[in-house]
Amino acid sequence: MKTHVKALVVGGGAVGCGVAYHLAKAGWDTLLVERDELTSGSTWHAAGLLPLFNMSYATTHIHKYSVDFYKTLEAETGLNAGFSICGNLRMAQTQARMDEYKLYSSVADTAEVYHEFLTPAQMKERWPLLNTEDLVGALFHPQDGYINPADVTQAMAKGARQHGAEIARKLQVNAYRWTGSEWVVTLEKMVEKGGNLVGSGEEIEIRAEHVVTCTGNHAQRTARLLGIKIPAIPVEHQFIVTEPDPALVKWRAEGNPEHPVLRDADAKWYVREERGGWILGPYERNAPARFCYDVPESFRADLFQLDLERIEEEYMSMIHRLPTSETVGLKDDFNGPICYTPDGNPLVGPAPGLRNMWLAEGFSFGITAAGGTGYYLAQMMVNGEAEIDMASLDPKRYGSWMTTEYAARKNEECYEHVFILHHPDEEREACRPLRTAPNYDRQIAEGAQMGQVNGWERPNYYGPKDAPTSFDHDSRSFRRGAWWQYAEAEARAIRETAGLIDATAFAKHLVRGPGATAFLDRFTCNKLPKVGRINLTYALTEAGTTRTEYTIVRLAEDEYYLISAGAWADYDGDFLRKSIEDFRAAGGDYVDCHDITTQWGVFALAGPNARAILQDVVKDAYPETVLSNKRFPWLSMRNIELGMCPVRAVRVAYTGELGWELHHPVEMSRYLWELLVKAGEKHGLKLVGARAQNWLRQEKSYRAFGNELGRDATPQEAGLDRFIDLEKDFTGKQAMLDTGIRSKCVTLLIDGPEDADPWGKEVIKLDGERVGRLTSGGWSVAFGKQIGMGYVRPDLAEPGTKLSVRILGADYSAEVTEDSPHDPANIRIRVDG
Repeated sequence: MKTHVKALVVGGGAVGCGVAYHLAKAGWDTLLVERDELTSGSTWHAAGLLPLFNMSYATTHIHKYSVDFYKTLEAETGLNAGFSICGNLRMAQTQARMDEYKLYSSVADTAEVYHEFLTPAQMKERWPLLNTEDLVGALFHPQDGYINPADVTQAMAKGARQHGAEIARKLQVNAYRWTGSEWVVTLEKMVEKGGNLVGSGEEIEIRAEHVVTCTGNHAQRTARLLGIKIPAIPVEHQFIVTEPDPALVKWRAEGNPEHPVLRDADAKWYVREERGGWILGPYERNAPARFCYDVPESFRADLFQLDLERIEEEYMSMIHRLPTSETVGLKDDFNGPICYTPDGNPLVGPAPGLRNMWLAEGFSFGITAAGGTGYYLAQMMVNGEAEIDMASLDPKRYGSWMTTEYAARKNEECYEHVFILHHPDEEREACRPLRTAPNYDRQIAEGAQMGQVNGWERPNYYGPKDAPTSFDHDSRSFRRGAWWQYAEAEARAIRETAGLIDATAFAKHLVRGPGATAFLDRFTCNKLPKVGRINLTYALTEAGTTRTEYTIVRLAEDEYYLISAGAWADYDGDFLRKSIEDFRAAGGDYVDCHDITTQWGVFALAGPNARAILQDVVKDAYPETVLSNKRFPWLSMRNIELGMCPVRAVRVAYTGELGWELHHPVEMSRYLWELLVKAGEKHGLKLVGARAQNWLRQEKSYRAFGNELGRDATPQEAGLDRFIDLEKDFTGKQAMLDTGIRSKCVTLLIDGPEDADPWGKEVIKLDGERVGRLTSGGWSVAFGKQIGMGYVRPDLAEPGTKLSVRILGADYSAEVTEDSPHDPANIRIRVDG
């Protein structure tokens, strides 16, 4: 066995074999090690379904690649992967479910995933065993189905070997050590003893430039060995196999095709054919998390005790949907661990704080994702970035505040929500509140309906003060929910009077030291601001795409205050620290970096009356001029006093109105909040949440990281040329220039439906053909119509271009508008007083 390789893959399930295959195919010297046998983890008891349906742009691409890739494996390896291309039928009992499918349909169009809509009559005609009397319709994917998990894993393993990879079994990783240039991995040979797999005491060392962990149920042990947190914890998943159904046997004997994989999402189950009978896989309530700290040594290809009472409701609903199954007995049952994460998406990408350590953990749909994960992760490792933005799957989207208890409870919730309606405005309740700003209770008293971002509670909107606790839950919709009128009023207030937003969740880093200026100058693409000024800038990847957006406030010659998106605090912090290490290793001077997010509260005050409100509470020797353009110009920072609170005030507003971000010691948040609310009473001040802010920033064409900005587009493609200083050298500059303009970010005004707005997932069309996709969407109070931002072909980016956007199954006319359609000259922002 090799003892020095380019890449070591740890874990021999479907995901590990998919990664090893694609790394080997890319030409990397690859070794895969497995502590037991290939497929001995969750792979062996998986049902092997290949669902293309997914609301995530990145995950949809991953699933699509897998489905297409698996169809090629037999020709390459000679092994039949057991792919049954029977299709996938997602049935809907309600119109709300059909709305979900219509929204997904638009996402699918952006990734060129073929699908059809069927009526109940069409379903009954094709598959007469189905009871369709209470169905509204269905979404049908004829090109997917299910696969034999063991067979597809072995086929990928053989393909990996054919490309030069080596696979070694019965080797358990016991330690990782980074030397500064490679990983030294200590492995122990495992032996059979009394039916258990135990360590032999014989150890070997493997040296690898890169390591990828694909350890599935053993993710918590991996986290402990690496000294990091991985919120991947398994949850029990049951499925049962029936005896042959005589009606089904007869149906197939008559030459009829196999039923598609059936999904009755409103009943919370999937069903597929299995040797003349049926497999029922429910996603029931109260399925417990398991192995929160360790997988017992005695647990190998084992199962848990079945809990049939827990799935009785789902079993009875299967009988309702397939009446002939009522008299069929049970043949077999399974209850095994399936890994989850708090949001259901896997953890794919660089490990936090570590070099050349890559995670591929937390796969609840591991068979579906294995091929695509291997493909895109190999691109990241070999080329520096994948062709799609993988940030939504990055392991660092969960911060250091993450605990075992949080992950376990959220993973249980995620399991239960597999088939619950995935509203874009959904906010799940488990483990909340956890991280709260000081004004949380006061905001709740004012009717705040909270969302969660990176564990922080923040107001999405302010509903009725006397609203029941279920108000937000009951307001959710794929169309305009009951919350819409409140967000609309908040957006209008900022345009007409003033609004106050709690933005404490913003990520904040302090970068200082004798090397800070030189470091940031190369780290970002824009000119650095002068002392007391601010600048919007971007850090690029080596591939020239956008890695992170920062607002930089220069506090002193060698001291900078960096503000970035609250959802990405650890993602940004890890990138900063690693980049500083690289700078120092290349001979740069000392740079200090601190995450000070929790030390500073932030309020955003914006609107035509914002200056008047501050004027009433500011303390200054010359209060009448302290907020004037002369003393406090746009895009500057001043240390001011509001009442008794010292404030680092930044004259900028994400809403595109006259405004300030008021950064203050977090322990003074309650005092400052009450001061501003009271002062604002006579000026029409309204409390405002994140949804209205999101609409307003689109009226100014302000790009958002994770939406318009990501690792699949350059700043030039995002239309950010005014923030790029081509006179200086910066990381990713040449790659950005070499990439050119493949697509262009635009703002669209849309003549949409009366009861719905785009969510930022929709396909953009020209004459019925796909030409781009939305990345943001909402309602414009300034123009009285729907608004969206997204990417189109460069030749379609000119203002006035007529396009269409598909919203809930119908195409609506849209027009490319100029950037910043509301107040394009920034007159309102710069107004003096």
